[in-house]
Amino acid sequence: MANKKYENLDTSYRKTFKDFIKCGIERSKTKKDYSSVIQQCSHKKISFLKENRDKTTITWIGHSTFLIQIKGVNILTDPVYANQMALKKRLSEPGILISELPPIDIICISHGHYDHLDFNTLRHFPKKTRFILPIGLKQKFVSKGYKNVHEMKWWESKDFLGINIAFVPSQHWTKRTLFDRNKSHWGGFVFKTSNDCIYHVGDSAYFSGFKEIGKRFKIDTAIIPIGAYEPEWFMKHNHMSPEEAVQAFLDLNAKLFIPMHYGTFKLADDTPLEALERLCSEWKRKKIKPEKLKISLLGETIHPSIVGNKKEEAITY
Repeated sequence: MANKKYENLDTSYRKTFKDFIKCGIERSKTKKDYSSVIQQCSHKKISFLKENRDKTTITWIGHSTFLIQIKGVNILTDPVYANQMALKKRLSEPGILISELPPIDIICISHGHYDHLDFNTLRHFPKKTRFILPIGLKQKFVSKGYKNVHEMKWWESKDFLGINIAFVPSQHWTKRTLFDRNKSHWGGFVFKTSNDCIYHVGDSAYFSGFKEIGKRFKIDTAIIPIGAYEPEWFMKHNHMSPEEAVQAFLDLNAKLFIPMHYGTFKLADDTPLEALERLCSEWKRKKIKPEKLKISLLGETIHPSIVGNKKEEAITY
């Protein structure tokens, strides 16, 4: 398995050296204002989150990092508290500090890219913490002393602490060094109980898999990436535009859309404000009910069963 290369469900496009040169030239000419950062929630429920044992909640910490509480279990997705990514400083502070988190039962990693897997962040959690990983990543964790590690393949599902967790496809890739391109997989997670079904997409371009995921699961809440899409001709094979994210939501036939993967790191040429404006514009153009979109503030705790049924306007920027 060490030399296995993982692939996408749809046909992959391998960028050429010429593509990188063209993109570099375009990006060098792009001047945009990134000073408009995502707002912090003014009424964070830190004490409630530490005591909660029965309510289903979703709290955005930043980028792809969420605290999901379901059936008394605390799940953390793609925890990244790094102050910068490569040479780019973090655009917004985490919504909840590591010290403010409740005890974490499960950490789910969608793939190995540095903005989703940060070992410096993981040092703050006990080595006995249960990790759920894409196939191919386990050895990296074992070599660092983590022992409670579970790998999953696409469409595989297992019960953990009373929650059924499925690992589902995404359209992406991964690489951490010069020698490990696509030697581990990538994907999203579906967290399912008798009352709730939450889907964290991970990192993905738009692809046919969303329709299949929608057929296999009755999704209540879909947490979908909307950022890092410009230049679109270059990024579209790995990331969704806001318009494509809306289509993914429709393909999934989910009840509630929570956007992510924007406003924390400058990974491409789109700004957080642009991503949100395009998302809201497409939402209105498609005439989707406003209450099906919840744009979270950093550190805001969402009760999806309440928000998804509340007749309120989507937050606009």
